[in-house]
Amino acid sequence: MKYLKVIFVFTGILMFTSGIAAQKNPKPVKTPPEIVITATQYLKSSPAFAEILLRKTDLISEVESLLVTYTEDFPRVKEARYELDVLNTELTGLLKVKPDEKEKLSLALGKLIVRKAEFETDYWNLKAKYGDDHPDVKRAKRKTEIYAKAIKDILG
Repeated sequence: MKYLKVIFVFTGILMFTSGIAAQKNPKPVKTPPEIVITATQYLKSSPAFAEILLRKTDLISEVESLLVTYTEDFPRVKEARYELDVLNTELTGLLKVKPDEKEKLSLALGKLIVRKAEFETDYWNLKAKYGDDHPDVKRAKRKTEIYAKAIKDILG
């Protein structure tokens, strides 16, 4: 009987100390991860971003295939690189759209931005060839301005 009391006391002490150790180093409770929307996630999931990314991918692919045969000085390579710069600038501008206004980032906006980049590249090319006073340069500039205004109207 004496041994039984010692065993019960010893067992109680072990259970008590293991309980304290468990409280000091509790196992982490697994909770579902929270979804945090960053500034770029809502942009990257928008139809406008997808349209612009499609055009950028086409241009990068075209540049890479042209560089197999031609150098960086080839006119089409220069044009494609310029258009890529314009698209990157436009994407930077889209970051100004707040997450609560993400409905503005529609497919139509993406198409407008892509077309504006194409017209801006044409304008840049024509201006380099003919100068500011040529009628084709003025037309290209006007087209670019019209698209820029439409984009501004959507983005507010």
